[in-house]
Amino acid sequence: MSIKCSFCGIDQSECRWIFSSPTSNGKHYICDKCIGKISSQIEELKLEYPEEKAFLTPSVIKSKLDSYVIGQDRAKKILSVAVYNHYKRLRKRNAGVEIQKSNILLIGSTGCGKTYLAQTLARILDVPFVICDATGLTQAGYVGKDVEECLSSLLKKADGSIEKAQTGIVYIDEIDKLARVGDSSAQRDVSGEGVQQALLKLLEGHVISIPVGDKKSPFTSTVDIDTSNILFICGGAFDGIQKKIEPEKTIGFGHAIPKINEFSYNEIESSDLVKYGLTPELTGRLPVIASLDGLDENALVRILVEPKNSIVSQYKELLKMDNVSLDFEQDALVEIARTALRKKTGARGLRSIMESTMTDIMFEAPDIVCEDTYEIRITKDMVKGGGRIG
Repeated sequence: MSIKCSFCGIDQSECRWIFSSPTSNGKHYICDKCIGKISSQIEELKLEYPEEKAFLTPSVIKSKLDSYVIGQDRAKKILSVAVYNHYKRLRKRNAGVEIQKSNILLIGSTGCGKTYLAQTLARILDVPFVICDATGLTQAGYVGKDVEECLSSLLKKADGSIEKAQTGIVYIDEIDKLARVGDSSAQRDVSGEGVQQALLKLLEGHVISIPVGDKKSPFTSTVDIDTSNILFICGGAFDGIQKKIEPEKTIGFGHAIPKINEFSYNEIESSDLVKYGLTPELTGRLPVIASLDGLDENALVRILVEPKNSIVSQYKELLKMDNVSLDFEQDALVEIARTALRKKTGARGLRSIMESTMTDIMFEAPDIVCEDTYEIRITKDMVKGGGRIG
């Protein structure tokens, strides 16, 4: 008896595999070609209606962030809620009420973890993610990168899939460097303000045509990317913003009113960003503001050892491959943290300090001849002077 696929009608002899339904007593069959087509359709539906992302509730997202990012609890909560609402919005975009996109602004000093937080978020969500440096972007007609190149990079990260790219995340770093110099037109940084205006189209949600291949070639084709569902996260240190939003008040004959409280990034509002030099239009497209705390010595020590992929655990694993057991004295960890604070590099400087400490050890470790596991303990002096075995 000839067996045919119940879906496409193809004969068993014309396909590689054919499977029978386990509940139909062998009356219904499906061929490998139909299975492939159905799988592709399921993947397309997953992209169009990202159910899995929507079911990552804010508490689940924050819990996952907690495994990798130390501290910054308030910022992680704000991000978790914003991301949850963003992907929930994609699920219900055919509802009667149109829900506008809420892009995010991360504010905090250099090295406090803004970029790492955005990277970790994208990894948790398993979506395409790119970082664009705002200082390298230029408005149309100037030499440099157009803002549309952020989308070209996102499309590459999505392996050329427009559907995946359109649900990705773009992190624009150092957005504060685009601030206008002053209030008068003569003082404005025309290039910076021009880039701000160019970014508006991306953040608002427009269909943007981007070149595929060499954009200088007259034969380059283009593809359309709809940015309506791309989440944009911007980050900046906004150095000196406190001077703009807390001008020292005076009473009487020029006597200054003493400041009672120190400045906190948590106090920053959209109106303060406009005073700093971002255009009202751009700040309006960044309604979610999350402020990150500066990292003190204790926080930096925790970052060294506590996250799932902590720097210390990575070096321990590397040395373990050379049959070396690596340990760090608490004083050594504190010294690494203090060095980062002195250099004002924050968390991003920890790895370079660690690398400097470990270079000689990692150079010598593979040549150690030992029947049992060789033990190395990193001390404060080794951090100060560069580690050596023996």
